[in-house]
Amino acid sequence: MTKYPRIGFLTLLLSFLVAAPSQAAPPPTSPPPAVDRVVVLKGAKVMELLKNGQVIRSYRVALGRNTAGPKRKAGDCRTPEGIYLIDRRNGKSAFHKSLHISYPNNADAATARNEGHSPGGNIAIHGLPKGFDDLEDIHYRKNWTKGCIAVNNREIDEIWKLVPDGTPVEIRP
Repeated sequence: MTKYPRIGFLTLLLSFLVAAPSQAAPPPTSPPPAVDRVVVLKGAKVMELLKNGQVIRSYRVALGRNTAGPKRKAGDCRTPEGIYLIDRRNGKSAFHKSLHISYPNNADAATARNEGHSPGGNIAIHGLPKGFDDLEDIHYRKNWTKGCIAVNNREIDEIWKLVPDGTPVEIRP
């Protein structure tokens, strides 16, 4: 006779099956960290969200209709080039949601002033216009904005959560 009670096979199997799922369950996923930089590569039509120099998200984008060079003046339909900040957000934008970019910076304003015209403004990262949700998977194929950076509505919802106000935005040729 043993000192320990015998555990029946069925009891042992049942205890294993009850314990196994908690051991096999994957750890809960945490939301991605807030990014510390946004980089737009105009030539590639790509926007990257970075944290500590590492790309954590990448999106295909539509840009301004006139792709030749940086924005120079109001109405030229070009996407600016340079370093800016996310300076405010609009949850009631005509383009689902938008994150405003601090264009014009000092250099843009000086260039426009020297050339005798307004630099323009109201440049943003935004979603699709109201009523155009069905274009979310193809909108980026053609540059259609007046100088903004457009993503689809699912993407702007994600970007809205990941990009805090004050985040630097670098727009490269």
